Amino acid sequence: MTAEQNRLDASEARQADWKKWGPYLAERAWGTVREDYSATGEAWEHFPHDHARSRAYRWNEDGLAGFCDRDQTVCLGLGLWNERDPILKERLFGVTGTQGNHGEDVKEYYYYLNSTPTHSYARMLYKYPQVAYPYADLVHENERRGTDDPEYELVDAIGDALAAGRYFDVFVEYAKAGEEDLLCRITAHNRGPDAAPLHLLPQIWYRNQWSWTHEAKRPQMEATGDREVRLRQEDLGERWWYASASDAASVELLFTNNETNRARLYGADNPSPYVKDGINDHVVKDASDAVHPEQRGTKAAAHVRCEIPAGASRAVEIRFTPERKQRPFVHCDRLIDDRREEADAFYDEVQRDDLSDDETRIQRQAFAGLMWTKQFYHYDIDQWLEGDPAQPDPPEGRWRNRDWAHLHNSDVVSMPDTWEYPWYAAWDLAFHMIPVAMIDAEWAKRQMVLLTREWYMHPSGQLPAYEWAFDDVNPPVHAWAAWRVYQIDRKQRGTGDTEFLEKVFHKMLLNFTWWVNQKDEDGNNIFQGGFLGLDNIGVFDRSQELPTGGHLEQADGTAWMGMFCLNMLAMALELAKTKPAYEDVATKFFEHFVYIAHSINNACGGDGLWDPVDGFYYDTIHCPSGEMIPLEIRSFVGLIPLFAVETLEKEQLAELPNFQRRMEWFIEEKPELMQHLTLDPGGEDKPRMLLSLVDEDRLRQILDRMLDPEQFLSSYGLRSLSKEHEEQPFTFDVEGQEFSVQYEPAESTTGLFGGNSNWRGPVWFPVNYLMIESLQKFDYYYGDDLTVEMPEADDPEPLWDVAGRLSRRLSRLFRKDENGERPVFGGEELFQEDPHWQDYPLFYEYFHGDNGAGIGASHQTGWTALVAKLLQQSGWTEE
Repeated sequence: MTAEQNRLDASEARQADWKKWGPYLAERAWGTVREDYSATGEAWEHFPHDHARSRAYRWNEDGLAGFCDRDQTVCLGLGLWNERDPILKERLFGVTGTQGNHGEDVKEYYYYLNSTPTHSYARMLYKYPQVAYPYADLVHENERRGTDDPEYELVDAIGDALAAGRYFDVFVEYAKAGEEDLLCRITAHNRGPDAAPLHLLPQIWYRNQWSWTHEAKRPQMEATGDREVRLRQEDLGERWWYASASDAASVELLFTNNETNRARLYGADNPSPYVKDGINDHVVKDASDAVHPEQRGTKAAAHVRCEIPAGASRAVEIRFTPERKQRPFVHCDRLIDDRREEADAFYDEVQRDDLSDDETRIQRQAFAGLMWTKQFYHYDIDQWLEGDPAQPDPPEGRWRNRDWAHLHNSDVVSMPDTWEYPWYAAWDLAFHMIPVAMIDAEWAKRQMVLLTREWYMHPSGQLPAYEWAFDDVNPPVHAWAAWRVYQIDRKQRGTGDTEFLEKVFHKMLLNFTWWVNQKDEDGNNIFQGGFLGLDNIGVFDRSQELPTGGHLEQADGTAWMGMFCLNMLAMALELAKTKPAYEDVATKFFEHFVYIAHSINNACGGDGLWDPVDGFYYDTIHCPSGEMIPLEIRSFVGLIPLFAVETLEKEQLAELPNFQRRMEWFIEEKPELMQHLTLDPGGEDKPRMLLSLVDEDRLRQILDRMLDPEQFLSSYGLRSLSKEHEEQPFTFDVEGQEFSVQYEPAESTTGLFGGNSNWRGPVWFPVNYLMIESLQKFDYYYGDDLTVEMPEADDPEPLWDVAGRLSRRLSRLFRKDENGERPVFGGEELFQEDPHWQDYPLFYEYFHGDNGAGIGASHQTGWTALVAKLLQQSGWTEE
């Protein structure tokens, strides 16, 4: 039992509250739907980056390298100034969609390096240029470039300065001396050839909860010494904040209020001269009257001026504690180092012993990203639509999310990342919880339950997709993730948490019913669903009205529902071991799966989605005339039917006689539904039976395409679109209007879904991970009886080995190759060769289908952190 595991156990038993404080502060709150009070719904334009330093947020705060409590009452963060920038660096910057951004990719370099699950220790790195940050250049050049051009990145704008080391490596470490006693050490290293000035400004502020109503009490903070601040707030009570600087550097305490600067933004009078950007104006503009002369307010900073010699470093330490300290920094460094060692000891128990140093580092950084992207998320849609009592009424006619007035979120939630996607997404979160369960199964279970609670889940049974459109439909993977989290937790603890499983199962019954009632338009067990998280994978927007009229029968929607049935069946059978009533509901999901399997396997152009000539599944347009038109696009849509696979143990069935009897009756009475299923247990040598949408013949046909390097198989995983569409685009003509899909291995050149992600060629982690699991399940049934050819193998291999090879291709994205280079970095020499950059891989949203370079959101550690699970289960074998 490590010290961190003891903290986790105490937290789970509610004997201590080690998770109350954590890195729950987003890197961006500007440009979010929550802060958009416009009539047009243009969130990025309504609250731009230029407003962020001057405008109080309504719902969430943001900051650089921040910490806060789970209710985000008070926040800790960092400000920096190099004496060249026009503003303090208090938050990260990126260009918006209208400014030419292709993938909502932040234009900064920062890395999450470490964090325990209780955040008893956490560490990140921010690289701060010594030259002026090129705000205007990044905007203007990205606006100028078209969709066929690469994005203009920070390294393009100031690459010479970065290559010369003219930047600071700013490491921020947090450590807990107690449950609510926080230490922070900020260490800035000058990587350049010359001495350079740097202003370090650790900050503390209250989230503004008082400007929106007339009754709210305003918290207070005031200086009670030259490096001591006393804070008082109704819920948190009295707290103390201390600052200390290395080399006896002076510390200047600065105070202002976390209030909107109305004069700057709107030309109106400010009730008080001390506003949110007061510290910025005092430091950058030398405006002495911008900070409170009596050293009090709701926002404070400890201003430390440094001249750091080349190759040297300077440090600032912070302590935030519920008790006043006479000597707050005694043994501070030792305690921080102890917590780091405890983090190492905890992960030593988690990680495989046979991982290389490089693989160990990759896995640790993947875990760290998951922990740093736990964010406080606050959004009360009813209040947002109605407006606040102390504020002007919002404009009429706002349409976004009006059907979700029940939704009231005020929780710490797992986000895809903290800048590009500082909001939860239902199917993203499901994938996050697989690697999270490896280190903190208790929190993973709570997250799975959270999205099914009545203040999240719609009364109809629909799960909320994401804040831009809660009505959008994500793939129904929540049941799968809950089942996997249960299995991971059971393996770790030795017993299964059936209370958790039952709790999620009941809510998934509601969600399944919503799908059946809303997304099976003809009632024939062929499902729709819209874009289903795959953005531009179709020939046109699958969430909008079709140019042909009618509706789209979707191979992926139908396959996801087949998988949903099997996930619910697996959970029901597990629960039935102790509660026989679940045998009946297990029967329901078995029979529903059979109906779906029968429907999807009928021929394209008829009432099914299987093309017997191509040996592939296709979406099909159901025209108003009744004509069925297959869309013969060889995309991951046609591979998803492989996800609907499960095995049933004969021994398990014997323990559930009611289920077994009903299943056998159904098979016997409905032979016309069984022609495409592999239900025969296979005799005494087969201890299990197989439930799958595909039989062995169709599985082999699909695998022939999937494992072909000229089609789906790249060196770094499975492409989202077959490479054959590079030379043979799919074209669809409707009354002279031409729609087409062509293989694009990198960024999107289409405006579908904002053009911010691309499913027409790149490698995506979530569907690759599900394919690996599916291949393992098929192998569990077929074993050596089913072997296939892999390009690098001398002989046909069983599917278990194929799954392992695919897993290692995905891990290869981040590993150093024989030349010491990581494919994820592409051709950028600075990242590949510089010792201060090369060991910080980024966990991108998706990856180039041919060369593996990272694309899109650069910190989407959420589902890309699945690499941590792949490394744990597959390791690495040189091929």
